[in-house]
Amino acid sequence: MEKEKVVVIGSGPAGLTAALYTARADLKPVVIAGNQLGGQISLTSEIENYPGFFNAEHPPTGPELVDIMQKQVEHFGARIEFDEVTEVDFSKGSPFTVKTYGQEYEAETVIVTAGASPRRLGVPGEEELIGRGVSYCGTCDGFFFRDKKIVVVGGGDSAIEEALFLTKFASSVTIIHRRDELRAGATLQRRAFANEKISFIWNTVVDEIVGDPTVSSVKLTNRKTGEQSDFATDGVFIFIGHFPNSKFLEGQLAMDEHGYVITDELMRTSVDGVFAAGEIQDSVYRQVATSVGQGTAAALRTEKWLSERE
Repeated sequence: MEKEKVVVIGSGPAGLTAALYTARADLKPVVIAGNQLGGQISLTSEIENYPGFFNAEHPPTGPELVDIMQKQVEHFGARIEFDEVTEVDFSKGSPFTVKTYGQEYEAETVIVTAGASPRRLGVPGEEELIGRGVSYCGTCDGFFFRDKKIVVVGGGDSAIEEALFLTKFASSVTIIHRRDELRAGATLQRRAFANEKISFIWNTVVDEIVGDPTVSSVKLTNRKTGEQSDFATDGVFIFIGHFPNSKFLEGQLAMDEHGYVITDELMRTSVDGVFAAGEIQDSVYRQVATSVGQGTAAALRTEKWLSERE
């Protein structure tokens, strides 16, 4: 068992920021990166709304921002472990136990920044066709749909951002939304409505994804008229929200009815010495900038908590 002052669970903006601040405080944090270094921003094609990173002609990508963050935290002494947490034990107080597939840690403090994952439609054909036309990441899979007809399910920021990105490859992008107006920000909406490759199907839900061996169509139902139809497509990209990656925390930390970790204004959880930041506890803002701020706050409180115990 390795003994550490600070273990950071997760490597998104909140986790890497928490690691940066605790590393600069000479606490030598260990970051358990999870299954994707950088979390969701590592899958983001362009980042235009993070202050200080702007290039109108060539907006920075998510992987580029993650690369800078990684180099920065490692420069100040943080250690990044490419592993995934399987179990924690916070029941006895500090020191806490954090288990991964490859290691077990004894941590004086823990900062939980495990983030969130894409929500699935839960319709027939979805699971079977993942990787064969069903995707939750345009940046990852858009290239494979060059000159193809695809649909995007959703109407929020993520859905419209990804739809716009996918027009670089697809011959057409049809956005299917269960409401009669988008929830995305005004700038994204203007871009989508102005893009000749993008069309919309309103007030409609996907009942089934059809294909063998790859996606060939979706079965739709209009929520207002009840009319059912088949819509031919080569791919289905789903962006209907996220759920917190908190299953490994069940019974260890207080969570709300949706599984988000409950924190106070100082990023403290229900267990003294355990802090949380980013989308594991934030179901409202879900931005790089807010996650960075929350990671900063969690790290500062962690440093104060340790200094008071000493």
